[in-house]
Amino acid sequence: MPESVRSLALTVNGVPIAVQPGTTVAAAVLMAGAPTRISVTGEPRAPLCGMGICFECRVTIDGVPHQRSCQILCRSGMQVRTAPSEPAANPAREFAP
Repeated sequence: MPESVRSLALTVNGVPIAVQPGTTVAAAVLMAGAPTRISVTGEPRAPLCGMGICFECRVTIDGVPHQRSCQILCRSGMQVRTAPSEPAANPAREFAP
């Protein structure tokens, strides 16, 4: 019988998540149901390319902002923060007629 695989415990926006070793932070964020960021028009965004080129997957990991979550594997105790649920300011809407 194969040795049991231990899961890793981390938090995404304060919500505890358990993932298998080898899981990317981007996958954990998707499992938590959180967008990685909010566009200037208020739309939730998620990873696009999965290989670190598009930067759509940027999150804050253990207090370090702008980490490409699709390139980082989860570690136990990791604290992940995604973009706020609402854009802080939306200049495009301020100047709309």
